[in-house]
Amino acid sequence: MQVNESHILSWILFTPLLGAILLLLVPRERDNMHRVIGNVFGLLGFLVSLPLIWRFPIGSPGYQFRENADWIPSIGAHYSLGIDGISFLLVMLTTILGAISILSSWSAIRTRTKEYYILFLLLQTGMLGVFMSLDFFLFYLFWEVMLVPMYFLIGVWGSDRRLYAAIKFFLYTLAGSVLMLLAILALYYRAHEAAGAGAAYTFDIPTLLGVVPQLPTNLQRILFWGFFFAFAIKVPMFPFHTWLPDAHTEAPTAGSVILAGVLLKMGTYGFIRFSLPLLPTDPVARQHIVTILMVLSIVGIVYGALVCMMQKDMKKLIAYSSVSHLGFCTLGIFALNPQGLSGSVIQQINHGISTGALFLIIGVLYERRHTRLISEFGGLSTPMPNFAAIYMIATLSSLGLPLLNGFIGEFTILSGVFSVNLRWAAWAVIGIVLGAAYLLWLYQRVMFGPVTNPANEHLPDLNAREFATLIPLVLLAFWIGIYPKPLFRVLDAPVRQIVEQVNPNFYNSATAQGYGVKVPVAAAGVQVEVPVLTAPVVKKAKAEKPGASVPIALLAAPAAGVTANAAEKR
Repeated sequence: MQVNESHILSWILFTPLLGAILLLLVPRERDNMHRVIGNVFGLLGFLVSLPLIWRFPIGSPGYQFRENADWIPSIGAHYSLGIDGISFLLVMLTTILGAISILSSWSAIRTRTKEYYILFLLLQTGMLGVFMSLDFFLFYLFWEVMLVPMYFLIGVWGSDRRLYAAIKFFLYTLAGSVLMLLAILALYYRAHEAAGAGAAYTFDIPTLLGVVPQLPTNLQRILFWGFFFAFAIKVPMFPFHTWLPDAHTEAPTAGSVILAGVLLKMGTYGFIRFSLPLLPTDPVARQHIVTILMVLSIVGIVYGALVCMMQKDMKKLIAYSSVSHLGFCTLGIFALNPQGLSGSVIQQINHGISTGALFLIIGVLYERRHTRLISEFGGLSTPMPNFAAIYMIATLSSLGLPLLNGFIGEFTILSGVFSVNLRWAAWAVIGIVLGAAYLLWLYQRVMFGPVTNPANEHLPDLNAREFATLIPLVLLAFWIGIYPKPLFRVLDAPVRQIVEQVNPNFYNSATAQGYGVKVPVAAAGVQVEVPVLTAPVVKKAKAEKPGASVPIALLAAPAAGVTANAAEKR
């Protein structure tokens, strides 16, 4: 497929929208035609994104495939697109999960099929726009546009309490969006003031974020918390999570897959792209915020896992597991080191793959039995052996078994957090243990033992379409678990750029030795100032021989500026 490289992001962005426009022209009663066109454009959306894989310049700093055009010049808004390694991976996750989700809807959606596929394709465009936008006005437009299709997908095609879940989802997300809008406007006007009266107004994201270090500390705090609530609700972080179980449980299967796989990642992406550059430059204020967010992440990890063990509904159990798993992602983000950030992005991809597969599996059972109660099942491995095998792989992937994708993300995050604070890493490990407990317990109750319910004795195994939705996710789980190197290479340049911005002395400290960074040795008797974000004490150290690197500090607790004596032993 030939794609004009200079506009490749626009092709990817608007392919689903073209499908939605085409569906408007199809008569309402042509249900099969709606399904065919919806699936064709879902697949096209994925195929159009494939050239990014071999064209993306790995190792190049900054945004790639930039597109920029005047849109509303009177206010400084531009149609500006671009991606780096982080958004590249999330765009690919969106296109593949979008195609799979639409395919999974073939037999599940029987009413208002025209409206369903139009809304789903619009949702796909909104999500892609969030990951590609480099203009705050455009970003906010896509962020809000995404709410409307998801609201109707839950409210029209959901389960019994669908209206309650849809309204709750909409109000929670809208509340956070309004606060973010106020923060965007404050940054927009203050940036213009800083540039001078003759400067033009702009919504350009890199330009506005570059002004943040010049602003007063109090204003930096206000801007950070303004964006924080929008992203924390979307993730969702504890205690802003209460909309998620209802939305997941009541949404149709495809809605749950795309909600868990992509929509929640918009929050973590916002933390990385906007919240980290907005961290106050004052070390004390920064450390205070980071500590709060790390504690909230740990509470979410443990709380989400404990609540999972009390659930009677399979879908609600997997929904609460997202609260726990996304806690690991935010934990890695605010570790402010390369391993934490890289592990967080990879775990976001892993969560989309593993949890998406689990929601598809629950959808398969729901189509056959029209119930999600765990007590209604048992012994399904006998009538459904293929289903049991894929379900086991998805379960092991989600709990982080080595050689599967979940292990890579969790291990990398924990190693990054461990270098910052041992206690934080220890609490996070409790969440991993509890995660294995509730996932294996669920599998045991549903799949093992005798078939006690006569309705389960002759359930059909997976059909070809269901295999087509699940096998790609299984293959991705094994590929990332066995050979994750390509993902780390893609993330290396953007992660390094972010760490240099938010933790500028990391690469100058001996802590960076663990990441393969060579640290220069200070001259004998020279005082070396090393402001490390989270270091309580600094021990005097001497190099054992000329040319040896000197350990500066252990990143372990809240001190901001420290000094160390480094001398060569001659």
